[in-house]
Amino acid sequence: MEKVVDARGLACPQPVLMTKEALEQMGEGVVTVLVDNVASRENVKRFAQHMGCTVDVVEKGGIFQLRIVKGLTCEVSRTPEGSEVGQDGPVILITSDKLGEEGDLGRLLMEGFISTLREAKRKPSKLLFMNTGVFLTSEGSPVLEALKGLESEGVEIYSCGTCLD
Repeated sequence: MEKVVDARGLACPQPVLMTKEALEQMGEGVVTVLVDNVASRENVKRFAQHMGCTVDVVEKGGIFQLRIVKGLTCEVSRTPEGSEVGQDGPVILITSDKLGEEGDLGRLLMEGFISTLREAKRKPSKLLFMNTGVFLTSEGSPVLEALKGLESEGVEIYSCGTCLD
């Protein structure tokens, strides 16, 4: 479920109360709260975090957009019991589909990095993909075959379900 709460022009505690009502009305989902002052931004953020939600804040043209996620978690797959390959290897978190800031060069470097992992003596035990990194685990990814190969060798591949959505 996704909902937008427009609390622009309202003084505290009104934005917090509106956020509370929206969160109470849903089991899980995303609430985007719009506020136009720093006090409301901080109070809504603090309240949502206190309620166990994750909060991402973006400012656009003097308007703060607080994206509050309630109850959604990343879905992960599990390696079968007794798998020995990679169990003592490092866990690698990949949060982007490129290395560095450069577009094409960054994507090329990431492809090289993922492909090189297959040749590593000590493979990672897990690869965790989130944010734009999940694009690497999706259909059409230039490294999908390398990831499938790593998975067949016992490396656990996790993709954030929320990010995939």
